[in-house]
Amino acid sequence: MSKDLTTPETFLTRKFGIDSHSIEKAMSNFLSGKTDYADLYFEYVISEALGLEEGLVKSASKNIAQGVGVRAIAGDKTGYAYSDEISLDQIQLAAKTASFIAAESGNSVLVPLKGVASPRLNLYPVETYPAGIPVEAKVRLLDKIDKMARDYDPRIKNVMASFTSEYKLILIVTSEGLVIGDIQPLCRLNITCIAEENGKRQAGSYGGGGRIGFSYFFEENRYILYTRKAARQAITNLEAVDTPAGTMDVVLGPGWPGILLHEAIGHGLEADFNRKRSSAFTDMIGKKVASELCTVVDDGTILQRRGSINIDDEGTETQRTILIEKGVLKGYLQDRLNAKLMNMPLTGNGRRESYAHPPLPRMTNTFLLPGEAAPMDIIRSVQKGLYAVAFGGGQVDITNGKFVFTASEAYLIEDGKVTVPVRGATLVGNGPDILKRVSMVGNDMELDAGVGTCGKDGQSVPVGVGMPTIKIDGITVGGTR
Repeated sequence: MSKDLTTPETFLTRKFGIDSHSIEKAMSNFLSGKTDYADLYFEYVISEALGLEEGLVKSASKNIAQGVGVRAIAGDKTGYAYSDEISLDQIQLAAKTASFIAAESGNSVLVPLKGVASPRLNLYPVETYPAGIPVEAKVRLLDKIDKMARDYDPRIKNVMASFTSEYKLILIVTSEGLVIGDIQPLCRLNITCIAEENGKRQAGSYGGGGRIGFSYFFEENRYILYTRKAARQAITNLEAVDTPAGTMDVVLGPGWPGILLHEAIGHGLEADFNRKRSSAFTDMIGKKVASELCTVVDDGTILQRRGSINIDDEGTETQRTILIEKGVLKGYLQDRLNAKLMNMPLTGNGRRESYAHPPLPRMTNTFLLPGEAAPMDIIRSVQKGLYAVAFGGGQVDITNGKFVFTASEAYLIEDGKVTVPVRGATLVGNGPDILKRVSMVGNDMELDAGVGTCGKDGQSVPVGVGMPTIKIDGITVGGTR
C-alpha cells in the first residue's frame, strides 16, 4: 500500500470515489425525520495467515475485505444493513433498508459534516504494516520456532506454529457531523507443541502479539520465549498426575488467568445485558459485588495492546473505565444505543467484528488491579489447594454468572509449596460469588501476552486480559480422581 493511501479518507476517495459530498447525499436521503441517529462505517482490511505443522508450511492465505455498514436508530430499535461494494448506489440502498427496519417517528437532523477528525490517541504507531513484510521472513520465523521447540526436549514430536496479521482502515461518519478514521494493525504469533511418551500425548500452547509490527517478535527475543513456554507446558502436562476433585483454595497466577475474570465477570458488566435485565449485575451499581481487595478496570488506552483502540467502532474515543472499585460496582461498559437508553455516559466500548455487524458494548483490555501481597506469601498461606497458571476453554451463563473453566497448566499446593503438576483440572463456580471469595491479591499484576479473542452474538473482536496472583477461598475443583 503506497504512502499516499495510508489515511482512511484519502484511501476511500481514491479507490472508491467516495468523498464528503457523496457521503452527505447518502446520509440526507435516509434520515428524513424517521430516525434519531444514523451512521456509516467504512472498512478496508488486508489480512494474512501462515501455518506450519510437521516441519512444513501447510497453509498460507492473503485476503482483502471491504464494505460499508449503515445503521439507523429510532428509539430502542436499530436498523442495520451493509454492502461489500463501496459505491454511492449501494450505500443508498443499504441506508434505505436500515431506515425501513428502524422506521419510527424520530427527530434526526443531519448536521453538516465537519472536516475529518484525527484520533487524539496514537496507541499503535506502526511504520511498516505486517503485509509489507516479505513472506520469506515469516516462513523463516516459523522454521526457527519448529527447530527450537524440537531441540527443547526429544519428547516434543510435533509443532504447530502460526502467524496472522491484519491491517484495517476504518472511517466513521455520523448524522451528528462527525467524520473520523483510524488505521489499526494487528499481529499474533501462536505456538502449540505436542509431547509424547509411553503412549501418552499432551499439548502445550503459548503466543503473543498486539497492535505492533513484525519486528516486535524479535525484540527481547519474544519468539524464543513463546516457543520455550509452549514446549515447557507440553512437557509439564506429560509429567502431570490426575487432579483431585473437591472444594479447595485456589491460587490463580498472573496474566492470562485473567480470562476467567473476563468471562465470568466482564460480560456481565456490558450494558446491553443490564439494560435488558439479563445480567447477574443488573441494578447493582453502588452495591458491593466483590471483596474490597478487588478493583476491576477496562482500559482501551494501553499502548500497542491487542485490545486497545484509538476510537471505538462508533467513533467515540476509548478510555479507562473503573467497573468495580474496592468491591463496589461503579458502572457498565457502554455503546451509543445503550448509553442513551440507560441515560449513562459513553465509555468508548462500541465494537464490531466488521462492517457486516452492528456495534455492541464489548470489552477492550479488562483486568484486576494489583494488591499488596507478595505472590510467595499467597502460596504459603494455602495448606492444600490448586495453583492454576493458564486456562483453556470455558463456559459462562451471563444470567447467573455460573462458569466452568479448564486449566491448561496447574499444580498442587501442599503445605504452602507448589508441588506436582496436575492435568484435567476444572474450576466450577459463580462469577459474582468468586470475587467475594478473593482473600489475597498480589502485587505482580500482568497483562496477557496478546492472544485474546472474545466472542459475543456471533462476533469476534481482539481483547486483552490480566490480573495479579490472587487467592480464592473454597471453590469447587473438578478433577480426574
